[in-house]
Amino acid sequence: MYVRFEVPKDLQEKTYEALEMVRSSGKLSKGTNEVTKMVERGQAALVVIAEDVEPEEIVAHLPVLCDEKKAPYIYVPSKEELGKASGMDVSTASVAVVNAGKAKKIIAEIAEKAEALKK
Repeated sequence: MYVRFEVPKDLQEKTYEALEMVRSSGKLSKGTNEVTKMVERGQAALVVIAEDVEPEEIVAHLPVLCDEKKAPYIYVPSKEELGKASGMDVSTASVAVVNAGKAKKIIAEIAEKAEALKK
């Protein structure tokens, strides 16, 4: 329902790796409420949304909001993996990169590819 485009496996892996880099050198906002706030404030450099969220309504508003606020977003298959990559012991439905830190170039590249996939 809320997944608007297919993300290639290599790009998903790159997204997880980038999040791990951001975790150590930048700033992440974790959880749908925090992510929504960051997008609304225009502070999200990249929004990562898990595809296996139940119920879907939890994250269904994010792609629409991201398009509205011109924030790039990408999908990853697992909320479990997303939580791990973000440095949490629990799963998370979405994460926003607020400050990319050392991963700035990679985050920009992922955002660019995600934009291209949307078309």
